[in-house]
Amino acid sequence: MKKSQALTLFDLVERLSLLTRADLRQAGTEQHLQPVHLQVLFYLNQANRFSNTPQALTEYLGLTKGTVSQTVLVLARRRLISRYADPRDGRVVRLILAEGGTNLLKTLSAGAAWRDIVQTASAARVTSAVVVLRQVLAQVQAQSGKRTFGVCATCHYNQRIGPRSYFCGLMQEKLSSPEVRRICREHVPPVQQAEPAS
Repeated sequence: MKKSQALTLFDLVERLSLLTRADLRQAGTEQHLQPVHLQVLFYLNQANRFSNTPQALTEYLGLTKGTVSQTVLVLARRRLISRYADPRDGRVVRLILAEGGTNLLKTLSAGAAWRDIVQTASAARVTSAVVVLRQVLAQVQAQSGKRTFGVCATCHYNQRIGPRSYFCGLMQEKLSSPEVRRICREHVPPVQQAEPAS
């Protein structure tokens, strides 16, 4: 790819990101919430049971622990999320969407316009765009040492053990079909698996 094309792609992604954030600000204003509050709700709506902690939120959103802590407090007070101690390790706090948070997300149309517009492009073009953006994202994450937070189904550790049953080789736990469509903090893309020691 020519340098000018790379910069054009960067500019397009940045512009789309700005428009998306503006939409998020507008949706938040209508609900008396800041964009970060909605980002937490969106994240918890797609995170798996290994990734629903304040620490995972901090890493995913690239925010400080203090910002995440204050955000979680606001959302809990508004009864949009619930906090509970992990049953295996009481020191770990888990976060889940409360009924209010789930209902709020249903009222937001985030992504609806995006889906409608993308559907006007050919499937081949969309597939090509997805491939390029995934490659760029993976390289940026690798260079900056960030976790990938990918979908379980695309993880190196994911093993299919039945028609709708899977197993996480890292966590040593079974996963259901809906779970493998969620994002995970521990995600390792197959292409990044470690080489065996010689």
